[in-house]
Amino acid sequence: MTGPADVVVIGGGLVGAAVAWGLGRAGAKVVVLDEGDDAIRASRGNFGLVWVQGKGDGMPEYAAWTRNSATRWPELAAAVAEEEGVDVGLRQPGGLEPFLDQAEMDAGELEIRRMHNQPGVGANDARIIDAGEARALEPLLGPEVVGATFCPHDGHVNPLYLLRGLHAGLARHRVDYRLNHRVERIERAGTGYNVVTERGMVYGGKVVLAAGLGNGRLGPMVGLDVPTAPDRGHILVTERLGPVLSHPMTRLRQTEEGTVMIGASSDHVGYDTSLDFSTVARLAARARRVLPAIGGARIVRSWSALRIMSPDGFPIYAESETCPGAYVVTCHSGVTLAAAHALDLAPMLLRDGFNETFAAFSPDRFRATAAA
Repeated sequence: MTGPADVVVIGGGLVGAAVAWGLGRAGAKVVVLDEGDDAIRASRGNFGLVWVQGKGDGMPEYAAWTRNSATRWPELAAAVAEEEGVDVGLRQPGGLEPFLDQAEMDAGELEIRRMHNQPGVGANDARIIDAGEARALEPLLGPEVVGATFCPHDGHVNPLYLLRGLHAGLARHRVDYRLNHRVERIERAGTGYNVVTERGMVYGGKVVLAAGLGNGRLGPMVGLDVPTAPDRGHILVTERLGPVLSHPMTRLRQTEEGTVMIGASSDHVGYDTSLDFSTVARLAARARRVLPAIGGARIVRSWSALRIMSPDGFPIYAESETCPGAYVVTCHSGVTLAAAHALDLAPMLLRDGFNETFAAFSPDRFRATAAA
């Protein structure tokens, strides 16, 4: 690309790539500035769920935004397949959260009741099902499973194919993707911004911070407070098996290749991505109780990765009040929200009224909470 960019997107993971793909598809001239492969890469450690149930407990706007994205996911998957030639493996048969005792089931029922009480949500059609109905959906569930929640809108994808497909789209839409361009400074320049990297400067009329945990460092440069913290999660992957699961679960899903992915943990240990073997053992033990059929399977891979978590767990979207044209887009649900980011949010960056549209996701909510 020659000349100034309409938009400079900082970050080339699932959030940044989805936003840049949507901008490029809308005809904008876009530069994506990405760090090197030694950067924190949440997108490469993702579990791959397109998940609706439970999302937005305490924020109905997030529940609605998540449902919207799940509804638009078939459109995104079809576009990436047709335009970029990449099948991301989208399957949306509905999803289960199995319970191993009555206390877990009671907690799940309470969550659904809270969600039902939020305006305009209706718990996103999630409901409690008993053990019999759960086994009708998944006959290999273990004898300890006493019930589950089921949501018909849940599904899963291959997150690596998704990232590959979005990046293929960046090339096709002539988005200027620049790897190894860590951003050092962002400076106001007329009506736009000079973005200074370790390899030179890029000018853009607008700038979007989509750098995950890096947004905390970049935000103050454009008058944005982006309070996020790392949340470590572990994933285990079995050898390839015959069909054992037909629905994704919050902690188990079988991929198109036949492997079973096991998660999900949550550890607040800073930027430590080392494996905690007690956590690995706990995840494996629960997986065997839920699905005894995988009890003899070998674990062939395991890793940990860092989620990008805001104080309340919900996304942060905002245009800076002091630096108009500078935006932040960050969340921990890069796969689930990819369709909304690409098809809905990205075009809004080219129009007025961004803060009005996404008022509920403003970082101002954290200042209001602190003041209270």
